[in-house]
Amino acid sequence: MSVKVFKIIGDGRRYMKAWPMVRQLGFYFPEYRVVRATHLGIMLMPFFAILAAISQVYVNGWAFLPQAIAILLFFISLPIQGLLWLGLRAKHPLPITLFDWTNQLTTKMSSMGITCQPLGAKACYLDMALILKTAFERLDKSYWEQL
Repeated sequence: MSVKVFKIIGDGRRYMKAWPMVRQLGFYFPEYRVVRATHLGIMLMPFFAILAAISQVYVNGWAFLPQAIAILLFFISLPIQGLLWLGLRAKHPLPITLFDWTNQLTTKMSSMGITCQPLGAKACYLDMALILKTAFERLDKSYWEQL
């Protein structure tokens, strides 16, 4: 594997940790569902992979070892696919509408006395996730009910 793939997976892990796990955002962004599925996959898929491979060999014998390895690799690849998607999404530039909405959120937070840097010209989804995480930690619940 190239170093770029590992960098994308690392970006995906950072994005997964930065994304606020708030149910209201699940209506607008697919990240909520992808982060939950990837996190669950990281915890459970190694167990299911080993269970599937062992059961394949147990039921069909050692002659089916290549198929068992293929099944094992498939189950292991599922959370990696989620991390790759999150890593690519983290570095994707923001569309203008989200850029404007996030800048409005930062100005509202700044007016309330919360230190927050506005987005730069090359803002990406990871930058928005960090601002959203800060906003969900600091702003009151009534603001988010208006969403």
